[in-house]
Amino acid sequence: MSTIGRPIEGAGSSGTEGVGGAPRRPGSAAPVRSAVPSIDLDGVSFAYADGTRALTAVGLRIEPGELVAIVGQNGSGKSTLVRHLNGLLRPTEGRVLLDGSDIRQTHVARLAARVGLAFQNPDRQLFAGRVSAEVAFGPRNLGVRGTELDARIEAALDAVGLGGEADTNPYDLGYSRRKLLAIASVLAMRTPILILDEPTTGQDARGVARVRAVVEAAAAEGRTVIAISHDMRFAAECSRRVVVMRAGRVVLDGPPAAVFAEPAWAELRAAYLEPPLPAVVGARLGLGSTPTEAALVAALAGAALGAGPARRRAAGPRNR
Repeated sequence: MSTIGRPIEGAGSSGTEGVGGAPRRPGSAAPVRSAVPSIDLDGVSFAYADGTRALTAVGLRIEPGELVAIVGQNGSGKSTLVRHLNGLLRPTEGRVLLDGSDIRQTHVARLAARVGLAFQNPDRQLFAGRVSAEVAFGPRNLGVRGTELDARIEAALDAVGLGGEADTNPYDLGYSRRKLLAIASVLAMRTPILILDEPTTGQDARGVARVRAVVEAAAAEGRTVIAISHDMRFAAECSRRVVVMRAGRVVLDGPPAAVFAEPAWAELRAAYLEPPLPAVVGARLGLGSTPTEAALVAALAGAALGAGPARRRAAGPRNR
């Protein structure tokens, strides 16, 4: 595995007060930084019952409050890996630790209070007859009741653009909106770790913008956010760290500027991935690593500013 100069994100303080010490509104997001556990995968390997080996000796640490994208082709082990974090799968070899404690013997119901996972396929997650009941299920099982529960439902649905669909049957929604509902059902639980499996698949530009807003808001609250994605643009723009998987192993790990820089392209392509277009354009123009459109525009602006004085020096002094 190549670890490419990734930064470590720290965690701050927490509390139940809002900005300036004001009481927090029911349903509003409380700061969660001190409650966010670290994640360690220590030599984790996993094989399914049919013998398919999905993970091999994965070693990975995610600090509290990190914003991580996990990318790789189908079958690379991404979904298998994150299902170890909430106990849906247990390692064949190795350990998964939250805050240093092995979770092998921890019941899935207890882990659900700490790790929320929105599945890639929402139809494997949704079951209730009304949208509001779907969103209420998780927090109710965590003991949330009354006005706090109502406020969480409202806030989660508003966050994904489903505020007017509380009484709708989930299966009367289109696929992309069912994916958003699955995300809302996890948001309402307010878990310190939020995992989104392919959240942008099937989304139009508005849906992708909503997913980005959800990710950014959760990260701003101090939660750990892990997003699995095939969308390299989303991974580059919405994460601070990118983990690349191939054949059940982590092969690259670092900030987007390093993972999508030209020296890493061979490893990306071995994983059947292509760098984002801005990274390719920046490399071809000799601008360095530009994994996002914003980085490319900034590099172009900097190059233009530097070119002006250089052209004037090359032209020599002017006659006055």
